[in-house]
Amino acid sequence: MPPLRAANLLATIEGARLHSGACQHWQRWGPYLSERQWGTVREDYSPDGTAWDSFPHDHARSRAYRWGEDGIAGFGDDRLRWCVSLALWNRKDPILKERLFGLTNAQGNHGEDVKELYFYVDGTPTHSYMRMLYKYPHAAFPYEDLVQENARRCGDMPEYEILDTGVFDDQRYFDVQVEYAKHAPDDIVMRVTIENRADEAASLDVLPQIWARNTWSWKGSPDKPSLVAGTDHNGEVQLIGRQEGYAPIVVTAWSKDAPQLVWLFCENETNVRRLFNTDGAGPFKDGFNDYLVHGDQQAIRRDAGSKAGAHAALEFAPHGRAVVYLRWRPQSAPDDAQFDADAVFTRRIAEADEFYGALQHEMADPDARLVQRQALAGMLWSKQYYQYDVQRWLDGDPLQPKPPGSRKHGRNVDWRHLCNADIVSMPDKWEYPWYASWDLAFHAAALALIDPAFAKRQLLLLVKDRYQHPNGQLPAYEWALGDANPPVHAWAAWRVYEIDRALTGKPDRDFLELMFHKLLLNFSWWVNRKDADDRNIFQGGFLGLDNVGIFDRSSPLPTGGHIDQADGTAWMAAYALDLMRMALELAYANHVFVDIGVKFFEHFLYIAEAVSCEDGCDTGLWDSADEFFYDKLRLPDGSSMPMRIRSIVGLIPLFAVQVLEERLHGGLPGLRERLVWFLEHRRDLARLVSRWNEPGKGNTLLLSVLRGHRMKALLRRALDESEFLSDYGVRALSRCHRDHPFEFDLNGKSFCVKYLPAESNTRVFGGNSNWRGPVWMPVNYLLIESLYEFHRYYGDDFRVEYPTGSGQKFSLSEIADELARRATTLFLKNKDGERPVMGAYPLLQADPRSRDLILFHEYFHGDNGRGVGASHQTGWTGLVALLLQPRAMASSGNVPVTGAADGEPIAAAAPVPVAAAVAEPVAAPASAPASAPEPAPALATTTMK
Repeated sequence: MPPLRAANLLATIEGARLHSGACQHWQRWGPYLSERQWGTVREDYSPDGTAWDSFPHDHARSRAYRWGEDGIAGFGDDRLRWCVSLALWNRKDPILKERLFGLTNAQGNHGEDVKELYFYVDGTPTHSYMRMLYKYPHAAFPYEDLVQENARRCGDMPEYEILDTGVFDDQRYFDVQVEYAKHAPDDIVMRVTIENRADEAASLDVLPQIWARNTWSWKGSPDKPSLVAGTDHNGEVQLIGRQEGYAPIVVTAWSKDAPQLVWLFCENETNVRRLFNTDGAGPFKDGFNDYLVHGDQQAIRRDAGSKAGAHAALEFAPHGRAVVYLRWRPQSAPDDAQFDADAVFTRRIAEADEFYGALQHEMADPDARLVQRQALAGMLWSKQYYQYDVQRWLDGDPLQPKPPGSRKHGRNVDWRHLCNADIVSMPDKWEYPWYASWDLAFHAAALALIDPAFAKRQLLLLVKDRYQHPNGQLPAYEWALGDANPPVHAWAAWRVYEIDRALTGKPDRDFLELMFHKLLLNFSWWVNRKDADDRNIFQGGFLGLDNVGIFDRSSPLPTGGHIDQADGTAWMAAYALDLMRMALELAYANHVFVDIGVKFFEHFLYIAEAVSCEDGCDTGLWDSADEFFYDKLRLPDGSSMPMRIRSIVGLIPLFAVQVLEERLHGGLPGLRERLVWFLEHRRDLARLVSRWNEPGKGNTLLLSVLRGHRMKALLRRALDESEFLSDYGVRALSRCHRDHPFEFDLNGKSFCVKYLPAESNTRVFGGNSNWRGPVWMPVNYLLIESLYEFHRYYGDDFRVEYPTGSGQKFSLSEIADELARRATTLFLKNKDGERPVMGAYPLLQADPRSRDLILFHEYFHGDNGRGVGASHQTGWTGLVALLLQPRAMASSGNVPVTGAADGEPIAAAAPVPVAAAVAEPVAAPASAPASAPEPAPALATTTMK
């Protein structure tokens, strides 16, 4: 069954709002600020292109950004012309806390890393309600301690985290909860609730602030935005905000807990005096900092500016509490004298509860509901306005110094067409405040669970002309747009299409067809650019797996030559199957797509033949001795050797699987005949299609890189607890390499891959990603989904030992269920009430008020499940929301195929062997019942009779 029921979600207020014509208006405002704009490629105008070092965190408070903004708990419109965030000062810090702090890549012993405690707790898809929590210490924030201690540590030592510094001991900190609620789509309230968690009194300055993003300095716009103080008819202070192209807004702030609330103003302009020792008229962007921290009265204004903050100086008793509000609305909106902000929050929270209650109505475990809701909240909070015009970035702005000449020969010079200015789902808004193409594909699949329209828009972004390269390549990420990420976009488009159809009851074939045509270009790019020898064996570079091998797979090899990649080739086989599936779905409305679908059927078989041929052939990557797939190093002298690293690279061929069912596709005119003709004339390839000429089993065809024996051989490794299988999912590297590392000697230099269950000890790809042992959610998700797909063909009678060596055998569906259980166990409370993912946060786990705060890390310790890497990469780790959803992993074959005209299910064809069509084509009866597949024995290769 499909994972969603329209009657549940659409019947809620938020669901109806989400699927109404007004949704776009509701989503105009959202949590669209980055958490880190400094240190990104976009803001780097240095001659050497070292973005992390182009300017430091210490300059961020004083420099107006070119391409975006950042802030704590940020909110803004969908062009980020007006921005809102929170600033805090505990009266001990050397600077005002306006943005999250972390280490740049060179500063961290495992790469860049945010060093703060904050959690995304709740949110709705229209952003009618959002909530996050930030923990701020009473003591001075340990900036220097974090930098110096992490610099002292080498790669084989753990990172030095904020909890290690002691500033949160004895609960000497503030819980700062930031909420947003929309009274109307453009009438929004920010509520900041601060609690002193300590047994001692404390002071805190709180500044909810609003400002205009600086667009005037770059283009010389004569109309500079302004926020001007005035009074309403009751004598209360209000600001009028104006900027060109936007209707005026009214901004108010209040707090019953502040003795007085004072508006401060400055300009969102670079402090040229501080940064460049140049004359300039202030007040500058860092005016609030200089006024509060240093007492500089000249650093602010009291009446107007392009940036404003409502200053509340608060004194807290032990365990005291205070609330501060900020509201902005159109000036044209009626002035509601009886406006009750708390009532707005109560209403929107109730709507959020109703929405998630409908989504989770079959989820019995309250802890699972909490985990799923926070995972989805993290994804909603990780939306960001992303602007990057590569041509303007390369050539410079007319009013600014010209970029160095080296820029014309450096990063992204071949991507001048790329011009992004959109709301994009980010992997993480601090460590990865830029989109990555394969991350985004997984984000879309998870977000489709609650907002399929947004998920579709995200996938369509990547194939727009101003994103996709004219040669067909999709942009990888801003650090190197020309790198290749795994081509999972056809899979994601199909997954989103299915979920959207299940939710709305209507197939969006316009979306599917547009994606299909654009992905044809991308598929051609892969075929033409990443098959070095034209043998249907692909390379592709690092393919998102960073340090999985001994070499940086995106750089020239020290040996010369190239690597034939098991993962690159498997991704392409899966890509061909996904495009085939999309084409056959589109063929219900336009039979022309039958021919295209068959073309991808053929292409898949060519790839499958190349990658799976036996030892001794020119292309094969299967090692019959180890019964595993390995990358193959091809040297300039024509020799080759397998790289016997037992990693996720060798398991990815499991992902290239598709069951083609007669009951779904038998009604397509000419499909059966075309398939049979090809298989008749290419009997060498026909052996790759299991039992294609036998009746029964609902006349299903199994298309897979693997036959039954090889699939079992790979699963024997994957399900072995001494190799890949951990308590929390499948590891990225076999644990056999703990005691037996893979070593490669070249000209006296040794290269080594050893099992590392958590942090990396190598600086390959920056040192902050590790595919040498941890558990990664996206590959686990695809493995689980693939096992369900295999089960559709094999049925319950095909059983595999699980775990390997246990003597117990289960169906592939049951094993998929178990792997999903292991992966979700990362986040769920265990018998001791602790969550494995939060293993590095014992202080929070021991606190009854914090133990339900969850971080969704980039990856997880291969032995104990501790979260590792980026701590807020809810993007693809948010796939746990799908794993927790009942039936969300159901096979695609169970989603009814609908007709083009009226949305009614197409009548299923009677089961007819594909081979029979050659002698006696059979017309599909008008209303023949669908035939359920019968259980089948282990797969055997057959040939035409």
